[in-house]
Amino acid sequence: MKNMLRRLNQALPELILGILIYGVLVEAIGVWFVSDRIRYTIGLLCGLGCAIFMAVHIALVIEHAVHGGGQPRILAAKSVLRYLVVTVVLVVMMVTKIGGLIPAFIGILGLKVSAYAQPLLHKQLFHNLPEEEITQEDEEVKQ
Repeated sequence: MKNMLRRLNQALPELILGILIYGVLVEAIGVWFVSDRIRYTIGLLCGLGCAIFMAVHIALVIEHAVHGGGQPRILAAKSVLRYLVVTVVLVVMMVTKIGGLIPAFIGILGLKVSAYAQPLLHKQLFHNLPEEEITQEDEEVKQ
């Protein structure tokens, strides 16, 4: 799975890992400050799921744009579709009251936090590897 994600985009596995780490931290901190812990957790999980969906979808659209020669209209439609899916998830959560909207939004923000933290996470994950191993791993992924 990791190699599949890495073939799609070199930074995608680390981006998803960052989203998951963010989710664990927000859950561990936030669960102490809310009265309805189950709705908080469900909302946060829905938001994190949306963030991961958005990260993978953005990588797919970029891959299609770069290698598939995607037309600007199609790329714009895919971007709008991505936000429509997230909006539908939030509306369903609001109507069914299955999870909290604020925790879901906080979970969706995990994509942004992870994107900003990804270079730091990359540095922490690969700081012990010699440069040859990093280059060799990159070559294996390209094949």
